[in-house]
Amino acid sequence: MKKYIAILFIIASVTGKTQTVTVTKVDSATAYQTIYNNTKHETTLRGLIKRSLIESDTTFSWFKKNYALGKPDDSAVTAFKAHASDIKMIIFGGTWCEDTQNILPQFFKMADAAAYADSNVTLIGVDRSKTTIDNLSSAFHITKVPTFIIMKNGKEAGRVTEYGNSGEPVKELGKIVAGL
Repeated sequence: MKKYIAILFIIASVTGKTQTVTVTKVDSATAYQTIYNNTKHETTLRGLIKRSLIESDTTFSWFKKNYALGKPDDSAVTAFKAHASDIKMIIFGGTWCEDTQNILPQFFKMADAAAYADSNVTLIGVDRSKTTIDNLSSAFHITKVPTFIIMKNGKEAGRVTEYGNSGEPVKELGKIVAGL
C-alpha cells in the first residue's frame, strides 16, 4: 500500500514521438496512468481505475454501447445476488483490448442486475504488454485480458480469462460463484 501512496503523489508527463504518458491521481483508492498512443490514436488506462471513469469518458464510448447489448445471464445474476456479501472481484482489463471492450460492460450489466456493488470490484487497467502499476499483473499471473478473479476470504476462488471455456464468460463466473 505504501507504493500506492507514493504513486498518488507523483504527477509526471513523458512525451515521445508515439505516445504521451500522464500519471493521474483521482482519489485515495485510485492511481492510474493515461497513455495516449499518437500513432494508433488510442488511449490506455494503466493502474487502479474505476468503472465510472470508463463509463463517463467519451474516449471509451464502447462501454455504453456494449453495456446496452444483450441480457444478463439469469443464473449469474442469481449467484452474484446470493454471494454479494462474501465475494470480491478483481478484474484486469485493457481499454485498448477488444475482448475487454466486449466482456467488461456485460459483466457490469450482470452486476447491476444482481445489485452487486461497484465497491466489491477492483478494476485494474493493463497496457499492451499486460503490465500495470506495482507489478500487480505479475503478482496475479496475468497473461491475457480480460481476466476476472473471484476472491473469497482473501483467497482466489476461481477465474475466467477472456471468453472462458464456453464462450460465455459471465455465465462461467456465475457458475463459479454459485459453487462457493
